Amino acid sequence: MPKIDDVDKQILDVLIENTRTPFTDIAKRLNISAGTVHVRVKKMEENGIIQGSSLTVDYEKLGYTFIAYIGVFLDKTSQTQFVISRITEIPYVTVAHITTGKFNIFCKIRARDTMHAKKVIFMLDDIEGVSRTETMISLEESINDKKRLLHKLFQDL
Repeated sequence: MPKIDDVDKQILDVLIENTRTPFTDIAKRLNISAGTVHVRVKKMEENGIIQGSSLTVDYEKLGYTFIAYIGVFLDKTSQTQFVISRITEIPYVTVAHITTGKFNIFCKIRARDTMHAKKVIFMLDDIEGVSRTETMISLEESINDKKRLLHKLFQDL
């Protein structure tokens, strides 16, 4: 694992809160040069610690207020990769995990409403190799925050 020091951790703490923070602002806050910030971020990117940046949107403001979790049962576990490749073609599936236990695959979907969600679920059901699905509707997304975990991970290093 690549080494990161306290300055790297401080830079990461700022970027976790806002990936668009200019290097000059980070430098001022940490009392180091913008060049130092640039070099350290570049090094963390080269080492794979930082991988791109992300865009956070408010799905509700875009009309996608419906969230559901769908457990996918397969005819055979050997079909898992094929089914995953078909799931990636459905843009409303935002997360998919290959799992142990009750389901072979566990998905999170975003939809406009129940009618739209039904269409997405039918798309999943229609994939060759899927024997059936089981849906759980989210009443409220209470926690969706990777920032807390990232801050803790970098504190623990």
